[in-house]
Amino acid sequence: MADEIGVGEAVQALRDELLSAATAGATSGLSFEVGPIELEFAFTLTKEVNAQAGLSRIFSAVVSANVSGKAGKQDTHRVKFVLTPKDASGNPLLISNDNPPEVGGLDSAFGR
Repeated sequence: MADEIGVGEAVQALRDELLSAATAGATSGLSFEVGPIELEFAFTLTKEVNAQAGLSRIFSAVVSANVSGKAGKQDTHRVKFVLTPKDASGNPLLISNDNPPEVGGLDSAFGR
């Protein structure tokens, strides 16, 4: 079906989003280390059995009778992947700015 997405496509979309977030975060003074990411996929397996029985006899006219039936079983399965994003050097992926701005000290009015 055209609306279905495979595991490879889902992982690629996640990769694209993480790289986009890392690029956008380059202008921010706050950084986040991307930790393990869990992806869960559900898929359905269907087994169908078709049966047809027929009876026909030839007289002066053809007489026939057919009986057909269909039986099926569906099972839904879930698969979970845990991915830990790393940069090209094998370090944890950071969504940040390499040169964060200096931050002043907190004064007594902070949190009021």
